[in-house]
Parts: sequence; structure tokens; C-alpha cells
Amino acid sequence: MQPEIQNNPRFFPWFEDFIGAIDGTHVRASVPIEMQERFRGRKDKTTQNVLAAVDFDLKFTYVLAGWEGYAHDSRVLGDALRKGFKVPEGFMPPFRRVRYHLKEYIDNPPENEQELFNLRHSSLRMCIERAFGVLKKRFCVLDAEPFLSYETQVDVVLACCVIHNYLRGVDPNDAITQEADLEVETHDIRKSLTRKEIREETKECVKKRNSIALAMWNAYKKHRTN
Repeated sequence: MQPEIQNNPRFFPWFEDFIGAIDGTHVRASVPIEMQERFRGRKDKTTQNVLAAVDFDLKFTYVLAGWEGYAHDSRVLGDALRKGFKVPEGFMPPFRRVRYHLKEYIDNPPENEQELFNLRHSSLRMCIERAFGVLKKRFCVLDAEPFLSYETQVDVVLACCVIHNYLRGVDPNDAITQEADLEVETHDIRKSLTRKEIREETKECVKKRNSIALAMWNAYKKHRTN
């Protein structure tokens, strides 16, 4: 069990089986002019769309780099699944069309079990935002205009993730990590919930999520009234 969950009453026992998070990010890419339209991602720059999974130690457990910046996340995930990436059984996305992002709750606490679940789900999911933040701050080459072949650019992303994992084992709280964490905390991260819809929700997953949310909400209300 993850100590970040076991030692925090906001998460335990509700999320005791959670092992990490999955999402995508964009890094700069340089491609021939005839290919650039397919690689135009965010802010009209050419990028590659990188899918990654991380654990709560901010270590990358899976990385798929190389997709065009224009590619939808669902296509990238589909490719990862075909290549052998295994989504853990019981993958649990947040409730759709329900408040999710942390800053919405500063002066506006959750009003029901779905909002409380999404709030705490968001807190746990920040591990992947933090991992991406540390990775890009440590390896500025990922946001610089590349001059290597595209195949090498893809390899550079993978190499940076490997080195990142090694450095997390050496000093998990170095100055770069602290600086990146501060930047993540001060930015309002607004992403469409569809980016988190890894696959169609099964009835079993929905039932389990509803059960967790209700139990969490009952404990939350009891704590507030005591």
C-alpha cells in the first residue's frame, strides 16, 4: 500500500488500492515542414504528445512518446493498449460534469459525495502533474526547439524519464522538485475531464466508485459535526 495514502485520513481507506495516475503532456518537436500541421499541438507549436503513468513517488512506470501533437489522447492511449500497456483493473476516473479542480474549493467546500470524491481524487492525481513539472524543469531540452532527428527526439524524452526515475531515488526532494511543486500549486490546472476517461466505465467500476464516495461523504459529515 502507498504510504501517501495509508498515512493520510483523507485518502485511507477510500483509495487504498490506488497505485498512481495516467495522463498526457506535450513536448516541443521539430519535423519537416510538410509534416508540421499534424504536429501542431498547444499554442500553435509543433509538439509530440507523450502519454505517461506515474506512481506516488513521482516515478514514471510507463511512457509512450512520439505521437503527433495534434493526435487526440484517446488515439495515443489506444496505441499504448495495443502495444501492451495494461490499465489496472478497477481504474477509476472522477465523476463527470461534477466540480473537480482544487481551486474551486478554496472558499467553496464540497456539497455532496460526488464533489468530495472528485476533490480528493484530484489531490491524488496531482502526482502526475508534479512529475511532468519536475521532468520539464530538470530537462529544459524538452521545451527547447530541437535540432535532432525526430526519432532521436523521441528517444530523448524516454532517456529523460529514465534519468528522472534514477534521480528520484537519489534525492526525491531536491531543489528542482521543490521549485516545480511550488509552480504546480500556484497554477490553476484546467483540463477537460475527457482526458481522464481512459476507457468506457464499467458497471462494476461505477458501483465501486459510488460506494466509496458515499462512505467518504458520511465520514466527512460526521467529522464536521463532531
